Amino acid sequence: MRIPVLVVLPAQDSLREAALEAIQHRPPESSLESATVPGGIELDASFSPVALGAGGRESSLESLQPEQSEQFVVRGFVEAAARTDVPAAVGGQRVFCDIPIQPFVTCGNDPPLGDVALVRQKLRLAALAAKGLDGSDVAIAIVDNGIDLEHLTTKLGSTPRLDQANSWSSPALVTRPGEHATDHGTMCAYDALIAAPAATLLDYPILTKGGPGGSAASGTIGTALQAFSSLLTSWRVAYAPDGLWKYRGLVISNSWGIYDPDWDFPAGHPGRYIDNPMHPFNQIVRVLASVGADILFAAGNCGAECADARCRGRTLGTIMGANALPDVLTIAGCDTSDARVGYSSQGPSIQGMHREKPDLTTYTHFLGSETFGAGTPDSGTSAACPVAAGCVAALRTRLPPDTQPPGQLFAQLRASAAPVPGATGWNADYGHGRLDPLAAANALGL
Repeated sequence: MRIPVLVVLPAQDSLREAALEAIQHRPPESSLESATVPGGIELDASFSPVALGAGGRESSLESLQPEQSEQFVVRGFVEAAARTDVPAAVGGQRVFCDIPIQPFVTCGNDPPLGDVALVRQKLRLAALAAKGLDGSDVAIAIVDNGIDLEHLTTKLGSTPRLDQANSWSSPALVTRPGEHATDHGTMCAYDALIAAPAATLLDYPILTKGGPGGSAASGTIGTALQAFSSLLTSWRVAYAPDGLWKYRGLVISNSWGIYDPDWDFPAGHPGRYIDNPMHPFNQIVRVLASVGADILFAAGNCGAECADARCRGRTLGTIMGANALPDVLTIAGCDTSDARVGYSSQGPSIQGMHREKPDLTTYTHFLGSETFGAGTPDSGTSAACPVAAGCVAALRTRLPPDTQPPGQLFAQLRASAAPVPGATGWNADYGHGRLDPLAAANALGL
């Protein structure tokens, strides 16, 4: 069978130029036909190469620029009987899994519990706003399946800020930023604006209808890699005269992940994603966090009481891949009565990654965007993650990352969390407790 993979190639002029075109948002003109590719790899010419820096060594911001990068990631296809038979290298070049990824939409069919007004009350957002913490001059990237700005405008009563120029999409997607179908990404955008109504949205659609994985919306980790490469270069490298560097903060909300380890290469394969910090995507996430981007991931919906069917009954070690990196803030879900929702994935995370995940818990399953129809809840850890992202963006209004790097801010959020009755320290259900942005703001002197 023909299996998609990510292949690491040594730097070549054609790869450098194509990678530059992608991150500079230029129309693709370079041809990859001249690229040297090992026999046994069928190159996907529609996939823009991504600079990987030093390859097997820890990469830096400088090494991840196409002009400096020693290696590039491309997408290709290999012939193998199954994923378990894909070799670790082809022609001496490393091969990684281009694993399918899907949004964390909940399996629960319960009606909403509470509404967005109650979420605001529980998070004490009025007091946060009174401090001037509303997300002004902070960008929130919604890395999902696209935003419908018209739906948001109707629900909010005013048009939210959307930076079209600094939004992104793969070359295969022709829909303009903010003009996507009303779907999961629109819900996430709405929920991010609950705590940060003055923030500027960035539309980063990496999930598409009918993508791989058998979901209504899905994609691959390779597309996420391209999106994060664009975020990195626009945030800290001024290729564009009006890039993301103009914002006081950059918050990246990711309500997607992996349901089933069988989507990946087998355990022990060096190109595996879910428990491999050196997978190209995990590498670029860590570099982006190191240069001041606040990256949040949903914990997932494989909780013991109500696991999504795609979890196939597996409820242990289900926080996987980038969702389990120590550099990101991983968010579990509770309802507006402060009880953990049964579908929220529990820790510890998969072996080989940071074990104490989730980090924090916040609200989901409330009446909010009504993206999926009148009376339907914003649900799953998919909703909890952007709610938390909005709280982080609100704090960034007066807390630039050069004075309080993401790691320090996340540590303060964990320290300021509302504890779970009867629990001390981290616990598998709630992490360090319920998110309390006002307590964090006060502790930070905001």
